[in-house]
Amino acid sequence: MSLSERSDRAGSTTGQRSPSIASSRSVVATRGNRVDESTYQHIEVTALTPTIGAIVTGVQLRSLDETVFKEIHAAWLRHLVLFFPDQTLTPSEHLAFAKRFGEPHIHPAAPYADDNPAIMVIHTDADSKRNNGGGWHTDVSADERPPKATLLHLHRLPKHGGDTLFTNMYEGLASLSPALQNFLSTLTAEHVANYSGFYGDHTPQRVSPKSVHPVLRTHPETGRNALYVNPGFTRRICALKDSESSAVLKMLFEHASHPRFQCRYQWTQNALALWDNRCTWHQAIWDYHPETRSGLRVSIVGDRPVFQASKKEHSDEN
Repeated sequence: MSLSERSDRAGSTTGQRSPSIASSRSVVATRGNRVDESTYQHIEVTALTPTIGAIVTGVQLRSLDETVFKEIHAAWLRHLVLFFPDQTLTPSEHLAFAKRFGEPHIHPAAPYADDNPAIMVIHTDADSKRNNGGGWHTDVSADERPPKATLLHLHRLPKHGGDTLFTNMYEGLASLSPALQNFLSTLTAEHVANYSGFYGDHTPQRVSPKSVHPVLRTHPETGRNALYVNPGFTRRICALKDSESSAVLKMLFEHASHPRFQCRYQWTQNALALWDNRCTWHQAIWDYHPETRSGLRVSIVGDRPVFQASKKEHSDEN
């Protein structure tokens, strides 16, 4: 029996979770932005799974008032990733919607559109050597202030394939035993980016970053705690021997990528996805060679990750 299987069994046998570390309760209310998800007035929200992901219809993102935006923001915090079909957006409209979430993030190395490094080009075709977003990761977690949100708008799709998978790091943490949660809460890990050769002849915008972040992080808007390590960028757990670090990370990566935490989105042309990098991983599936998958991405700068064991979840009573 693997370590992850033992931790799953321990959690299911005792029926206990450490309330100071993780909670499975869904949160849609935040400070100054309280919306009851059962009474959306301007959008229709259809969950993809009970754990993560929802499709939002009845709205065009190029023109939103503040009331509609608050409903979208609340649905995003509740479902972690939202999908908006049939969004006809220019790059400037895409960027304008993204800016409602905060300051645009500049990717260290990726090509960009419209002479604006905030608008990242996503493109894979017959000549590509690698796939944008392949392998489980959370976007640029090696930055000191990693992106909190990413908004991807796909314009061109293969006839088949090209789906994106997302997984829930709140539940990845909450399903671990309380003893393991408490152990992880004391640790930090090094995140390292290396984009050498990733983007061909494109000159990087800046040096590939590296940072140390807590292994668990407290979401600054919901107050919930989540795992904050990922296979794409996390290289080692700082306080452990190399062999110990490798074993713990291998277990966590295996555990957190379990299908019960996931949703899978089958793209349609001009759909836009909005995901929360603070509590999810994702990966794009490259199963469509030699066809083309192409679009634009804007990410939003987040806070420096922190862990607060005593931080309470926000509720309507706050």
